[in-house]
Amino acid sequence: MFNRNGRMVYDENGEKVTRDPKKALKGAGIVIAIILIVITGLDTFYTVGETESVVITTFGKATLVDEKGLHFKIPYVQKATSVDTTVQGIKIGYAEDEQGTYSVEHESIMITSDYNFIDCDFYISYQVTDPIKYLYNSDEPDFILKNIAMSSIRSTVSAFPVDVAITTGKAEIQSNVKAMIIDELEDEDIGITLIDASIQDVEPPTDEVIEAFTAVETAKQGKESAINEANAYRNEQIPAAEAKADRILQEAEATKTARINEATGQAARFNAEYNEYRNYPLITKQRMFMETMEDVLPSLKVVIDSGNGDIKKYYPITGDTFDAAVIEDAETEE
Repeated sequence: MFNRNGRMVYDENGEKVTRDPKKALKGAGIVIAIILIVITGLDTFYTVGETESVVITTFGKATLVDEKGLHFKIPYVQKATSVDTTVQGIKIGYAEDEQGTYSVEHESIMITSDYNFIDCDFYISYQVTDPIKYLYNSDEPDFILKNIAMSSIRSTVSAFPVDVAITTGKAEIQSNVKAMIIDELEDEDIGITLIDASIQDVEPPTDEVIEAFTAVETAKQGKESAINEANAYRNEQIPAAEAKADRILQEAEATKTARINEATGQAARFNAEYNEYRNYPLITKQRMFMETMEDVLPSLKVVIDSGNGDIKKYYPITGDTFDAAVIEDAETEE
């Protein structure tokens, strides 16, 4: 037997000390048993976190466990596999490192319907909604999703001309890509649900073309701003013009009503005067003459002559006295 320094160990009688093989084997068995117990204990329990689900397989049969907390399983018979069920993302056309964001050209460069090239970046958000299908319906579900997304993006972009893809067609491209990915995922049935597919950037691959398209985009925005301002001015002026027209119509209706009422009153007055004239034609004729003279010569005074040359009285044109005198004279003449 050797000590720690590698020297032979002797007993009190000077004889070499030898290791008992049985004792050594027993000690090794104890150590192995302890290790097995620890491993078995660790393999007996598993934990389901707040952001995951666990799939338990028993002789090849999968069972989903969503209840959060500590759970028991049969060691060496059942296997627990954790699956992240939070919303995750895939970058297409670009990547990030410690120095920042950089382009991945073999993913981002695409051809448009008018045979131009553009640099298109997408971000795909997804979530595992069926962990069992996610684990066992395919070997690499995330890779399948990325390929589906890239195929959908290229197919959609190829249907748009370059100026539309870079300017006004972004929303439509994004919507079409999302719909295509959803349809493809339903066919593949890999336990993944698309949350969103959003365009991060769309631009030409060269700086010169970028500047040209930026100028075009600025001009289009200026056009839209001018149209919006014109529409706003129209929307402001039309109600004012309509209100003015309504006011003019109302004033015209009021004038019309007043004129009709005035004419009706004058006709009634004329009819009344005519009836009086028929009853007293001489008095009415004198009265009308006097009223006309009063309007023409307000300061005029009338001298009433009896007809035989004798002057009888002086009367002012205005006042009730004149009316009574005229009536009295007219009755006397009759």
